[in-house]
Amino acid sequence: MPFLVALAVVAAGFVKGSIGFGFPTLGTPLLSLIVDVKTAFVVLIAPNIAMDLVQCMRAGISRSIVRRIAPVVVLGGVGMVVGTRLLVALSPRTVALVLGSFILVFVALNVTRLSPRLPERWEPWASPLAGLAVGVIGGITNAPGTPLALYFYALGLAKREFVRAVALTFVLYKATQLGAVAWYGLMTWSLLGWSLLLTAAAFAGFAVGLRVQDRMPPQAFNRAVLAFLALIGLWLVVRNV
Repeated sequence: MPFLVALAVVAAGFVKGSIGFGFPTLGTPLLSLIVDVKTAFVVLIAPNIAMDLVQCMRAGISRSIVRRIAPVVVLGGVGMVVGTRLLVALSPRTVALVLGSFILVFVALNVTRLSPRLPERWEPWASPLAGLAVGVIGGITNAPGTPLALYFYALGLAKREFVRAVALTFVLYKATQLGAVAWYGLMTWSLLGWSLLLTAAAFAGFAVGLRVQDRMPPQAFNRAVLAFLALIGLWLVVRNV
């Protein structure tokens, strides 16, 4: 069992290193095939924070992007706490069904290549709402990256600003989530130990993934990941309906 858990985390870390995202989106359903969903959420937090810190340092931070994403981060933190509280209240079966449905929506959006654009004048009121929604989704499903990336893409951020915004927001969201799961009693000392151990496994896959990134067309690899996610999402939904 520990070997399978570590292997799932290595695979998710490899995907994140290869295409720059997808660790919780892939890692959570993979682990949910081995352990219960709530345990999967908790043990992936430390590896998430560690890899996002590395990405954040590599991308760099600018004052302009910090000011721009502040409403998303603040309300997202609130939403993360609310979502984590819902995670505590919901049954493992319901959480698995939500996760499977969310994965299928994620795949559908990518396959259809929906590309929304948000007028700049809407950003002052849209950012807090988007942050709250992203936080709640992230607290329940452990996968805030998809709606967050969609929102930042809708803002029309340049590539470098996009990377900076995503990396910094992920670090702050996951730090908030760590505090929330500890407060609600989901993070035990035993699970914290496993989470720290799995960080090493995640970095093993992450390091290899970074090397592969320059050699494999991201479009082809992304399609393979989406197909795999679709299968996992369908399996979770069918199993828990």
